[in-house]
Amino acid sequence: MTAQSVGGGQVTTTRPPRRRRLPRWLIGYVFISPWLLAFVAFEAYPILSGFYHSFTDWTATGRAERFVGLDNYVEAFTRDPLFWKAVSNTIYFIGVSVPLGIIAAFALAMMLNSKISGTTLYRTIYYLPSVVPAVAAVIVWIFIFETRRGILNFGLELVGLPAIRWLSDPAWAMPALIIMSLWSIGASMIIFLAGLQGIPQELYEAAEVDGANGWHNLWRITVPLMTPTIFFNLVMSLVAAFQAFNNAFIMTNGGPNNATLLYMLHLYNNAFRYFRMGYASALAVVLFIIVFGLTLFVYRSSKRWVYYS
Repeated sequence: MTAQSVGGGQVTTTRPPRRRRLPRWLIGYVFISPWLLAFVAFEAYPILSGFYHSFTDWTATGRAERFVGLDNYVEAFTRDPLFWKAVSNTIYFIGVSVPLGIIAAFALAMMLNSKISGTTLYRTIYYLPSVVPAVAAVIVWIFIFETRRGILNFGLELVGLPAIRWLSDPAWAMPALIIMSLWSIGASMIIFLAGLQGIPQELYEAAEVDGANGWHNLWRITVPLMTPTIFFNLVMSLVAAFQAFNNAFIMTNGGPNNATLLYMLHLYNNAFRYFRMGYASALAVVLFIIVFGLTLFVYRSSKRWVYYS
């Protein structure tokens, strides 16, 4: 309230009350509140709920669940033979598909980074499989792997090799899944390509002046400067490989003779085929620990081989 003099008299005016502003720290939380609510509802709660149910015999069939302690974990490591089969199959799948995928994606990126005509078209063609729906891609590969009329066996017979029962022979079913996993390396290729285009050309020009050839440029310049990108793609590929499910579920359903029973498929069977939700939750916790531990190991080891410019 203030008093002003007008024509020898005083006129009293009242200022409107000042609005109280929210603290700066609270404004930030207001803006991210939609994400926080979604995270709690769709991430944090399912994780904590799954961890709790891993200590119960929950079946999701209406029967009252009982607390069983560590029995689900003991069963996984001592009484479930398919658990170790799924673990060994997954290690086989990851140990072959991840290195092959990284090498193939890096090689394609190197090729597309060179000065050749039609580079844009090639980039699009190689990236397209990454956006094809998984079910559609699996159906296409089923026809490719078909024993009698498959394109792959047709090519083998052209060079005088016998046809292979890709999806019905236990020895070849997993290699078939690994071959199909290379179908979706387009995303990694694009990331590698972005990293390659970020390397200064002056380094190659200086190396050429010093007499370096293409092989020297690859191992002395390209690979060291690409190690951060290789590290990123390695971690993402490892996590994706542990979660591999669609290919094995649709193409082979874990067969033949459990040759393609991956960990996620074993978890799915226990949860939605046998309705052993408690045991499946324990398998999910074990998978989380394995992936977290392996990722932490890769991160710690990156200090020795990843070079940040």
